[in-house]
Amino acid sequence: MNKKRIGNQLFLVLTTEANQSLAERLAQKLLQRKLAVCITLQKVQSQYWWQDELQKEEEVQLLIKTTEDQLEMLNYAIEELHSYETPEWIYWSAVAGASYGEWVKGVMSSKGI
Repeated sequence: MNKKRIGNQLFLVLTTEANQSLAERLAQKLLQRKLAVCITLQKVQSQYWWQDELQKEEEVQLLIKTTEDQLEMLNYAIEELHSYETPEWIYWSAVAGASYGEWVKGVMSSKGI
């Protein structure tokens, strides 16, 4: 395998917000804190159980791209800033292409940590 094409590890985090305005506000705050490098927002229809009742809602899904060293702080921030009592928190490891991975590392290293 060509080493130049091997990427870097990053983490994807999934959550939803009640509407576009709340999703944009949450994304902005997470990005300002440099807990993520990119957040994609997409309108979705969700169906789920809440307090023993089946719900069907329009929501906005946030796909958050971050690094392993930011996962814990990102989780705390979502718990703090989210409008829901129990925010969705699903994450998984991914491998980014070499150039995207380098961009992620560059953004996260500019945090001054």
